Amino acid sequence: MFNVEMYKGTREENYELVKKQLHALIHDEKNQIANLSNASSLLNQFLDRINWVGFYLMEDGELVLGPFQGLPACVRIPVGKGVCGTAVQKAETLRVADVHQFPGHIACDAASQSEIVIPLVKGDQVIGVLDIDSPEKNRFDELDQEKLEEFVAILNDHL
Repeated sequence: MFNVEMYKGTREENYELVKKQLHALIHDEKNQIANLSNASSLLNQFLDRINWVGFYLMEDGELVLGPFQGLPACVRIPVGKGVCGTAVQKAETLRVADVHQFPGHIACDAASQSEIVIPLVKGDQVIGVLDIDSPEKNRFDELDQEKLEEFVAILNDHL
C-alpha cells in the first residue's frame, strides 16, 4: 500500500526519498505502462508548482502520448518539433526557462511557462521522454535536472 508522504527534508533529501519510492513501486513490475503510470503519479504528488507531468513514447518515428497527470495533451509530436521532439533529436535533457522563447514550442497547455524534458534511453536509442511543465517561468534548476535524470535512470532499468 502506498501512503502520501510529506516531504519535510531539504530538496536533496526529498529527491532521494522520491527515488526510493519509485524503486519500491516498480522493482517487481515488468509492465511498462504500469511503471510509467506510477512514475507520473509519484512525480505529480512530489513536485510543487507544476501543471503537467508525463511521458511520450517513441512509436513509428514520432512521440506518442503515454501515461501522464494533468490536462489533456497533444497526442503526437514529431521528432525535432517542440521541446519534447528536440530533446529526442538531441538525445539530451532540455530545461527551458521560458517556453515562449523556445523556437517551435508546442503549446498543449496555455498555462505552461517553463519545461524540463528528459529522454528515456535504452541502449543507445531514445525510447521516449519524461516531460514536466510548470505555470512559472524558471521553475526548474540544475538540482531538478540532476535529480530527475537520476529518477529517469531508475525508471529506465525497469522499462
